[in-house]
Amino acid sequence: MEIIETLINGLSSGGTYAMIALGYTMVYGIAKMLNFAHGDIIMVGGYMLYVTMITAGNPMLGLIAAVIFCVLLGITVEKIAYKPLRGASPLAVLITAIGVSYLLQSTAQMIFGTAPKMVIIADMGNFEVGALKIPYYTIVTLVCSFVIMIALTMFVKTTKIGRAMVAVSEDRGAAQLMGINVNGIIMITFAIGSALAAFAGFFMLMKAPSLSNTLGAMPGIKAFTAAVIGGIGSIPGAMCGGILLGVVEAISFKIPVIAPYTDAIEFMILILILLVRPTGIMGKVRREKV
Repeated sequence: MEIIETLINGLSSGGTYAMIALGYTMVYGIAKMLNFAHGDIIMVGGYMLYVTMITAGNPMLGLIAAVIFCVLLGITVEKIAYKPLRGASPLAVLITAIGVSYLLQSTAQMIFGTAPKMVIIADMGNFEVGALKIPYYTIVTLVCSFVIMIALTMFVKTTKIGRAMVAVSEDRGAAQLMGINVNGIIMITFAIGSALAAFAGFFMLMKAPSLSNTLGAMPGIKAFTAAVIGGIGSIPGAMCGGILLGVVEAISFKIPVIAPYTDAIEFMILILILLVRPTGIMGKVRREKV
């Protein structure tokens, strides 16, 4: 039974990592940039949830407010910080993204202070069948994360905007010649990624209700690792990498000898996979036109 509990916990954590990783992989696949401020959108959503919980006391209302605020923030950051650098070197964009990350962290620290805030969303209890005991928040996180990822996959494959996203990711210049609004598609991509970050922050606070200005730092790095493992730019790859990382993390925590080295093990898996397959598990080799 303990193995089943560990596996379900791992899938739940992996689903959260996958949601964050989808933001990284979609932005990279379409805008060809690494948005290292993405993890801090999680933190901003967490604080928005905290403020709404204080004023209204309703976690669902807090989630809606967090999603709306994070979407608006993602669009604003893209317009102000990234859009002017559309033709700049990747290094300039990367440095800007790191700067935006520290700006968001510092702003949150100035507004809310350094002391962690407690965000108690709900005490759901445990699901028990015989010796099997699983917290309900784990099941909710697992189910919701998979529903969100399936919905996103269907959106990309079946809608006009989704197909436009695929076209822009394949060849931005050709997509523009075909009448696709590339800037609009990139803006929508940032909006979707920011909404996913808000959902991820909600699920993270369900599991560990402590909120600080560095809430999204390590999960953001791990989600980026998951995106690279799965194949940066690939939506199924981000899901695969997130689930793999979550399961490895859950198993490592259960083994006392290696539990302190869990983070090192996760990054070692990244190195080993990239040595065997540099494009990631589901990544594609792209031919550069000259």
